[in-house]
Amino acid sequence: MTNEKIQAARNLRDSAIELMVDLIAFESTVGNEGPAMRYMHERMGEVADEVEFVEVTEAIKDDPDYSYPVVTEYGDRPNVRAVRKGSGDGKSVILNTHLDVVPPSSGHVDPFNARIENDLIYGRGACDAKGQAATIWLLFKLLDELDIQLEGDIIAHLVIEEEIGGNGSVAMVRHGDTADACLVLEPTDFVMLPQVRGAVWFDANVYGQAGHSGKPGGTVSALLKAVDIVDIFTEYHDRILAESRGKYPLFDQFENPMPLTVGQLASGDWPAQAPRRANLKGVLGLLPDRTKEQVMEEMEAAVRDSGDDWLADPENFEIEFTYRHDANVIEPDHPVVLALGEAVEAAGRKSEVSAMTASCDAWLYNNQLEIPTVVFGPGDLGVAHSDQEHIPIDDMVDASAALVTFLEGFCR
Repeated sequence: MTNEKIQAARNLRDSAIELMVDLIAFESTVGNEGPAMRYMHERMGEVADEVEFVEVTEAIKDDPDYSYPVVTEYGDRPNVRAVRKGSGDGKSVILNTHLDVVPPSSGHVDPFNARIENDLIYGRGACDAKGQAATIWLLFKLLDELDIQLEGDIIAHLVIEEEIGGNGSVAMVRHGDTADACLVLEPTDFVMLPQVRGAVWFDANVYGQAGHSGKPGGTVSALLKAVDIVDIFTEYHDRILAESRGKYPLFDQFENPMPLTVGQLASGDWPAQAPRRANLKGVLGLLPDRTKEQVMEEMEAAVRDSGDDWLADPENFEIEFTYRHDANVIEPDHPVVLALGEAVEAAGRKSEVSAMTASCDAWLYNNQLEIPTVVFGPGDLGVAHSDQEHIPIDDMVDASAALVTFLEGFCR
């Protein structure tokens, strides 16, 4: 990368800080993204040739890929689409990221009041993913500063509701854009992730026979049955993880690339009463050798066929899947990965390829639109969703410079 590009990116450092301070101040939890989206619509209008709102309406709830672990209403929460037009018929690239954030962590002080310490910007959404949105803005701005005219179009999708399953990206995928490559910006610490696991969130109810603790023979504890289901899901997880080994080397490096997490278990009205109902919620990751449909079917079958007559009865066990993502894969030596790796090295960062052991919106672009997709971005996922969430300012600056180099070489 030339000194000119690096210096031009560094000259935008104060602009990056200003944008991030403004953007973090918007409390854009799910259902409240509208003001942040309107702000980014205005800011992208400074650097893009075309900017528009893409409305997300109640009709999205009828889409087969709609996820709903949080019930929300639509209207006044649009996505933002911004385009920098190419000069000819060069290759085009979609850049996707999200502006919704998770609620503040317990004990998180002033989460929406950005603070800067030791060249780090702290605040809710700093790396996941407002820092990614700022990087896209910096990229567009840097192209202006360097007077670079790409041959292909650059299309930015800034979306809502990624954190609850990707409904904003579902709307954008249905909008009709296509491209030769897609980069989904998430905090990967500059590691390129061309393979991403999928996930299903489950919401299960178990029904027992309530009764007094002094009559144990006449009761069936829904809570204890729910604990049995956790064991059944654990055995299923272990089996399909073992069956995946050797098929996807990028995932094999991890001890557990597709974890089972049971995040909530609620039951009971009285300590001395066998509860009639228990509810358990959680998420199971899945690798590319299974589809989300297979996993959902097999999870339910594992309970029905466990040998427990009580759980085999449909009246005693029901399960719903509220978030459903397939895994997505392109090979580590794909031209998009190689070109991006060269650009990362040119920006003075290490070029590294791995797999993503979380899920995100990449599968919609890669699997449904058949656009080769890589997850990439500044910042560290390890601090996302925490009370210490932050992003290094220089990471955003360097990422924007790397992306300019990638686009210059790719969009021909």
